Amino acid sequence: MSSNSSLLAAVQLCYANVNGSCVKIPYSPGSRVILYIVFGFGAVLAVFGNLLVMISILHFKQLHSPTNFLIASLACADFLVDVIVMPFSVVRTVESCWYFGRSFCTFHTCCDVAFCYSSLFHLCFISIDRYIAVTDPLVYPTKFTVSVSAICISVSWILPLVYSGAVFYTGVYDDGLEELSDALNCIGGCQTIVNQNWVLIDFLSFFIPALVMIILYGNIFLVAR
Repeated sequence: MSSNSSLLAAVQLCYANVNGSCVKIPYSPGSRVILYIVFGFGAVLAVFGNLLVMISILHFKQLHSPTNFLIASLACADFLVDVIVMPFSVVRTVESCWYFGRSFCTFHTCCDVAFCYSSLFHLCFISIDRYIAVTDPLVYPTKFTVSVSAICISVSWILPLVYSGAVFYTGVYDDGLEELSDALNCIGGCQTIVNQNWVLIDFLSFFIPALVMIILYGNIFLVAR
């Protein structure tokens, strides 16, 4: 009986005085400091690196080209991940609790998915651009113009934002799993339960652009040889 009481006393909750609070998995103070330093250094490095890319391309006119505009837009997507997603994910990882509210959890998850897919689409379009430049260099300037680059950038932003917003703000991602979602989402947690239909769509949304990049860069390697 006393052992059970001591075990319950040793359990830490995200919100000690709130019913239904998530269980907290504490790190030692030294480990937490090290994790915050490592994650923080990585986040700051990523922020300034992407800022440098964006400022360089937008400031210097000699860098104004369709490909570089795509790269600047890619850096913008990664920059938004670094600023909006990473800091809160770092706190959740180190503290093992979500202290920013349920509404912001949905917004955070939506931004995480949208910006990551945006980066993936940018990379896919960059691979298409490089493939045309290598395999058909004479007509490349007429095929991949600034207008085409603007269309690619628009698609890379609009599709992920619309998809992510429609999925996470309509609640369709957990259709049929509402009871499981309510059971797992304790107070102080930020977990997203996704049904198998959306898992398949997410897989294809990642797999198809990745496959395109693998095929195109493989052909570029063969042409380069």
